[in-house]
Amino acid sequence: MTENKPYRVLLFYQYVTIDDPETFAQEHLAFCQQLALKGRILVAGEGLNGTLSGTVAHTQKYMNTMHRDPRFAGMVFKIDPADGHAFSKMHVRPRKEIVALKLSDDINPNKLTGKHLKPETFYKEMQDKDTVLIDARNNYETQIGHFRNAVIPDIKTFRELPGWIEQHLSDYKDKKILTYCTGGIRCEKFSGYLLRAGFKDVSQLDGGIVQYGKDPNVRGKMYDGKCYVFDQRISVPVNRTDEDVVVGHCHHCGKPCDRIVNCANPECNRQYICCEDCEKTYQRSCSDACREHPRNRYRLEHQQQEKPAETI
Repeated sequence: MTENKPYRVLLFYQYVTIDDPETFAQEHLAFCQQLALKGRILVAGEGLNGTLSGTVAHTQKYMNTMHRDPRFAGMVFKIDPADGHAFSKMHVRPRKEIVALKLSDDINPNKLTGKHLKPETFYKEMQDKDTVLIDARNNYETQIGHFRNAVIPDIKTFRELPGWIEQHLSDYKDKKILTYCTGGIRCEKFSGYLLRAGFKDVSQLDGGIVQYGKDPNVRGKMYDGKCYVFDQRISVPVNRTDEDVVVGHCHHCGKPCDRIVNCANPECNRQYICCEDCEKTYQRSCSDACREHPRNRYRLEHQQQEKPAETI
């Protein structure tokens, strides 16, 4: 059974005041390293945002320790069983925001945010024809999966989302709005932004796509494709029914595919969909210019593999 795997991946966040993010980050890094955890955590005056991997015992100790801190007593951890680490290093970094919406007048989700809907309620609400369902993620995430009939903003970064909404959805302020993202953290601010911008009825998927896929009552229904995650797994399944489909297409040949690679040009490093055949043909490059780049990593890797062994 997958639940008996030796490692786990944790996804978590908490909007709470942290008075000295720099000191907190230094001490928290030391704590995570003591537990041999790997991952990325952002710390700001507004809270904590992280994803970690480690053994079952070490991740459990991390969660228990965090829950003993009154600031994080109610923090929800989304847990995925894993065969090994999902990260190569451990980073804890102080930031101005734990999700960079970069508004001149920032949103405090503890004071202004949309209604939280559990997966079963969200599933029912998004089938209402008068509901507008908005994906709050970036385009490299949505290319491999999204909820059926959702509005998919063409944005590269989260901070572009308010401008996109103002340009494309400003006439929908009287509609019922549902938002969703990977784990819920972006929607906490995004839904608050929508309310402040004059949208009257705004709700968000509690726990995000990750929790929706685990809920036994919905089993990922009406989510097509996979969910992009920010670790070495790159994507995880969501829809646990026989409705699961592939929504992405290979950048080169166009056939259905949800395999994401990083462009082999180190100066590009774009994440894009590429099938295994086209990876070989185009040397894992998103363009001719990237394929011809003198430091193309795919070409250098294969030159090293083909290099004959030295003789004595």
